[in-house]
Amino acid sequence: MFVQVIEGKVSDKAGLRRQMDRWEKDLRPGAKGFLGSTGGVTTDGAGFAIARFESAAAAKANSERAEQGAWWSETENCFDGPVSFTDSDDVEEFLAGGSNDAGFVQIMKTSGVPDRAAVRSLDEQFAKHAATLRPDLIGGLRIWTGERSAVEVNYFTSEAAARENEKKEPPAELAPLFEKYADVIANAQFLDLREPWLY
Repeated sequence: MFVQVIEGKVSDKAGLRRQMDRWEKDLRPGAKGFLGSTGGVTTDGAGFAIARFESAAAAKANSERAEQGAWWSETENCFDGPVSFTDSDDVEEFLAGGSNDAGFVQIMKTSGVPDRAAVRSLDEQFAKHAATLRPDLIGGLRIWTGERSAVEVNYFTSEAAARENEKKEPPAELAPLFEKYADVIANAQFLDLREPWLY
């Protein structure tokens, strides 16, 4: 999988949503290898779009389409200032991966991750208990943007369910697991998409 993370300060949220809807209707049919996207705007105006493709070649072919360039020239007017693009084919899925059934999406940007192998092990251990501990968490992606930095996208049934379940104390036998995970995300930045745009 190849993922492109697009970030920028949004000045016209409604206009950006219209543009995303238009891309889905008019441009997606010609975007070979496109798997789906997750987007939205936080309450303080930070806009995100996470586009998933089968490969870097598929993403490149899409970006080189004339209609894609014309669409983007209009879409970038919805942003206030520069827009950043981060590409990665170093992507890990957990649980069901990206989900279009989510009612709430939380993006977590981490830096200084101590040990990637340890993070992968934590994912594997958590997956065994996710159905009972966090039934609200229905999928996720971890997009590595550097050797020790990543953008994690977590998909939840709803924000209310996510907030309720995150308050729960883990069983005693899983407490060490949660303590290790707390160390991993100690320097994380959390961004909430309360009205996710899922395509």
